[in-house]
Amino acid sequence: MTFQTGDFVNHVTLGSGEVILDRGATVIVRFEHGIEECEIISIRSSITLQQVIEEGNWQAPLPVILRGLAATIDSLNDRWSVFSRSRVKLLPHQLWVCRKVLERWPFRWLIADDVGLGKTIEAGLILWPLVSRKIVQRVLILAPASLVEQWVLRLREMFDLRFTPYTTEADTPRNGFWETHNQVVASLQTLRDDRRGRHDRLLSSPPWDLVIVDEAHHLNADEVNGITLSFKLLQKLNEFQKLKSIVFFTGTPHRGKDYSFLALLKLLRPDVFEDPKQPLEIYLSALRDVMIRNNKQNVTDLHGRLLFNGVKTQVVTYHYSDQEAKFYDTLTQFILEGYTYASSLDGFEGRAVNLVLSALQKLASSSVAAVRSALQKRLQSLKSQQNELDQLKALRQQLKTILAQVDTSDRSEDDVSALDERIVELSVALSLMENEEEYLTKLVDLSNAIKFETRIQRILDLLKGDFAERSVLFFTEYKATQSLLINALIQHYGGTAVTFINGDQEVHNVNGKTLRCPRERAIQLFNEGEARFLVSTEAAGEGVDLQQNCYTLIHVDIPWNPMRLHQRVGRLYRYGQTHKVEVVTLRNPDTIEATIWERLEEKMQRIQLALSGVMEESEDLFPVVLGMTSPSVWTELFSEAPTVPRETLNSWFDSKTTRFGGQDALQTVRDLVGHCASFDYRELAGQLLEVDLPALRPFFTGMLMHNHRQAKFTEDGLSFRTPEVWTGIGIKPNYSGLVFDRDFRGSDANQRILGIGHPLLDRALEQARSLEEAAALLPSELLPNPLVLLSVTDRVTESSGSIRAVIVGVEFTNIPILRHDYEVLTLLNTLMKPLLRRIEPGGNPAIPPETLKNWLLKAEQLVGSNITELDLPFRVPDVKALVILCPESLAMKDLVELQ
Repeated sequence: MTFQTGDFVNHVTLGSGEVILDRGATVIVRFEHGIEECEIISIRSSITLQQVIEEGNWQAPLPVILRGLAATIDSLNDRWSVFSRSRVKLLPHQLWVCRKVLERWPFRWLIADDVGLGKTIEAGLILWPLVSRKIVQRVLILAPASLVEQWVLRLREMFDLRFTPYTTEADTPRNGFWETHNQVVASLQTLRDDRRGRHDRLLSSPPWDLVIVDEAHHLNADEVNGITLSFKLLQKLNEFQKLKSIVFFTGTPHRGKDYSFLALLKLLRPDVFEDPKQPLEIYLSALRDVMIRNNKQNVTDLHGRLLFNGVKTQVVTYHYSDQEAKFYDTLTQFILEGYTYASSLDGFEGRAVNLVLSALQKLASSSVAAVRSALQKRLQSLKSQQNELDQLKALRQQLKTILAQVDTSDRSEDDVSALDERIVELSVALSLMENEEEYLTKLVDLSNAIKFETRIQRILDLLKGDFAERSVLFFTEYKATQSLLINALIQHYGGTAVTFINGDQEVHNVNGKTLRCPRERAIQLFNEGEARFLVSTEAAGEGVDLQQNCYTLIHVDIPWNPMRLHQRVGRLYRYGQTHKVEVVTLRNPDTIEATIWERLEEKMQRIQLALSGVMEESEDLFPVVLGMTSPSVWTELFSEAPTVPRETLNSWFDSKTTRFGGQDALQTVRDLVGHCASFDYRELAGQLLEVDLPALRPFFTGMLMHNHRQAKFTEDGLSFRTPEVWTGIGIKPNYSGLVFDRDFRGSDANQRILGIGHPLLDRALEQARSLEEAAALLPSELLPNPLVLLSVTDRVTESSGSIRAVIVGVEFTNIPILRHDYEVLTLLNTLMKPLLRRIEPGGNPAIPPETLKNWLLKAEQLVGSNITELDLPFRVPDVKALVILCPESLAMKDLVELQ
């Protein structure tokens, strides 16, 4: 047997293809997935649509429609991942991100969506078609340490993707962890640290098909200070050619320095962003091909309704009691004298004293309880006789280590607050002023005299008034303040009303008893309404969904870094929130911190006004603008403010915040937002309204009908006897209770939800792809007009995308109408009737072969002339007719009109 170029063939596992070259013992064939060289005995000739037409052999309609449905389902799922078995409701912007990323393979993208838009779902939608089709086998996800388990859990629960969490215990020279685990989620903080040959083992393992980095802004490169360890790790993986495709997720890609931003993009696309030292302006035109950003103000549901109801913020004030005021005045004087003393010191000592005083300021702005603990520990250490010389040297070295950590952006937010307490504790090796011990004794005595803090009382008043019967989320920076509030809430509402999250997963109550609660258990208690209050440190500031049963947040204290406020709000202001989120900020107007916050808010309002044409929603705007400002700016602002005379505070504030929201920063925001790829509902309006798992039901039941099996539907779902051609490993002989419903819940949901990836549906699609029937007649009451389905592929195979083919329909009325694949799916689904089983192959002498050939030619020309409008992801599109369906009672006058 010999083959000619252009012949159509069928392979038992690779499906249908077109012959490129017959080489004797082998044949080079182009299949939908790419080009293969096959042994000649493994392929057989398949009849083409043209041959069917020429011979006038109309075929049975059922297999023709099933073949068209399988191709259309593949077309939709390859582009949108819309038929994945994700157990969450898919949103247009998430489907759009999936389509955008999957247009090319391999791909490299920076996805900078605002917090709460579902990055894990976007990651799963991108992963699912690649994994299910074995385009991707090795996947590495790098995430903050606190989010590793969450990534593992969500990918398993939402997409049935089974990832292994990386542990240092499993990664040993003997175990070969990286060779035996192909889908891994690892802590970036852990993996970046090259200990005991960790990097050598990673770099000597097989390459990764896809690497995903969560919170990718931790991959920081500074023109002066160099690169972080996280950046260096990715750089190594790139240099050793271990990365095929990359996706970075971060809500704040630009951290105020063009060099750092462009260095991050160079990690992704070194071929485009060659020199980070060049001006950002020369690269703006390339951003649309590498960076995606979606904002809350623009995302909608499938009907075009906006998903988010906005955020209402209010400032609630309180005033210190006389005892609190006396304590804070004394502490302020202590800190001012300490700064004066530090200015007389040189080098390490001066910087260290300033750092300790700054830490005390932050602790004091949280609560008396937070700063009291630090003061007491320091006083006890000063009075202790155990601080011998060698111990002081050790403490001094630890403090130097912490000072080094302060300058790195590699740390997670969860670690920052703990540093403040450690700094004060370890700084006993330094003197903060000449009469420090006397001052500390007075401060500790004053703090001990305070039995109840007015801040806490103000919170209790709110809970009895405006927020009565409401679930409330509280955020505080420090565990001492957290414990203080928890005890007050327990005293008033009982122990079962309160749960908490912190890094240690424990707090101490007033009786000295330790309360313990695992993070996931606390989330469950709060989301399910079993606990009315959740009090959290920054440990829940990222990657935690708490919107299920709550829309009220109270900032117990205000962190010096405003970005943390946005991250806190993001726990409630995310998809699934049905209320306007109410946020309360507690503030004492008599403090310098309150004054600084008032000035910051005024400036943010001016910035929002200046950018009103670009971003209307403040919760979208804040992270972009704040993310462009170094955290050190805020530290300087709040720590130096007490030293500034009140009469010059405004001018001093303006000088310190010149770069924050300056014209350069505003222009950068405009450039980034204006040049990124982003979702626009108008592009998708009407396309995907009915395309979800239920749209697979006509195809699946049709395949059962084709295999002479009867489908039975009950309240529990679909039941049937498995067709023999589908049998194999993991396939049962009988099934019951199967559903086309991603909202189905139950312990056996993975086995019962039918979608792409379920072995039964995959077998059905595999069988339908091998069908060769291509032309059929249908009753006119089912199909009033002729319909031609065409397959559009990319002739370019290098760096081709994961989209095998896109199906386009042409319906022949007086004026031929183009039908997108989602319209084709709806049309074909309406044809799937029980009577199809009874329709035999047959012909209509009234339709001459030349007329049918003319329709095919016209259909191919119509699609070819509308390639741009169809927005196909192919560089050199190749259009071929796949099947034709005709009404059986076309009269001659109809044929003339359709010519």
